[in-house]
Amino acid sequence: MNASGFVRRFAALLRKEVHQMLRDRSNLAVGLLLPAMLILLFGYGLSFDVKNAPVAVVMEDGSPTARQVLDGLQGSVYLSPVWMKSMPEAEARLRAGEVDGIVRVPMDFSRRLAMGDARIQLVLNGVDSNTANTLEGYVGGAVGKWAQGLADRAGGKAAGGAGVDVVQRMWFNEAGISTWYLVPGLIALVLTLIGAFLTSLLIAREWERGTLESLFVTPVRPLEVVLAKLTPYLFVGAIDIALCLLAARFLFDVPIRGSLPVIVAVSLLYLAVSLLLGLFISGKTRNQFQASQLALLTSYMPALMLSGFVFDLRNVPVAIQVVSHLLPATHFMGLVKTLFLSGNHWPTILKSAGILSLYVVVLIHATRATLRKTLD
Repeated sequence: MNASGFVRRFAALLRKEVHQMLRDRSNLAVGLLLPAMLILLFGYGLSFDVKNAPVAVVMEDGSPTARQVLDGLQGSVYLSPVWMKSMPEAEARLRAGEVDGIVRVPMDFSRRLAMGDARIQLVLNGVDSNTANTLEGYVGGAVGKWAQGLADRAGGKAAGGAGVDVVQRMWFNEAGISTWYLVPGLIALVLTLIGAFLTSLLIAREWERGTLESLFVTPVRPLEVVLAKLTPYLFVGAIDIALCLLAARFLFDVPIRGSLPVIVAVSLLYLAVSLLLGLFISGKTRNQFQASQLALLTSYMPALMLSGFVFDLRNVPVAIQVVSHLLPATHFMGLVKTLFLSGNHWPTILKSAGILSLYVVVLIHATRATLRKTLD
């Protein structure tokens, strides 16, 4: 008798919980859609492989022998040679981040090869130390393959070297320290996290408590509400920016080669984007639990996995690249790394700052629309 009563009570409670779960679509989406998204994202979207990396090739020695040395760069799925006329042109492309490295064949290459002491210069962009080290291996392997073929044709003499050395030089991260690459990206992650989560509960909390309706009978306009909620957290975020910069410089010894006022300005601009995104989510959901979930799914996780923080976005499928470039974190991530390690590259600064400013304008209008003086 007691067993049958337990079964009836349990069945009734189970039906209630199932119906409640089916009605709560946000929880159901997290439980079913989030794992599927993570599986697809990690399986197809994340890659530590380096493929089709653009490499500038400067042939100061135009002899057939010199060109044969770099035949291994042609047709490779890992390298995409971009032929340049001069070293200054190639260096400009490297500073702009348009190529990941420079392969330079000096004008005395053929003469020194005949003496068994030829050299090829390899300049790498050390902002991404993982990509730089991988490229060094690819280029060295291509030259080594040619050298081995030359040695085989010569009857095994100078096998494995053929008197050709690849002289490597790292730009922007001379020591090849991964911390220099990761810490600027961590600043972007910190601003994303604190920005979205600081404000994602503000409007939703007032909707749940019923205090927001009292503002509807006042002359206060939605834009004024948005700006009033945004401003205090900009000051809090500014303190966090200062802490991040102090830690980067004095704890992790990361060089700051760009202008410090520019770094602070663009960081505040990105912080405003993150705060406004949190406010928009809060105003749209009107529920604190849903707002916190959406803030995590739409801000921190994409910034962590799709912004170029860990790996080069050029190595992921085109669809993932398109999605990543719609994220404000992607533009700030590349900009802050450039400012820290490369310096003031104004075309990059103006382009990224312009995109972030556009996000600010769009999110202000979108958030204001969630605060219309109407009751649903």
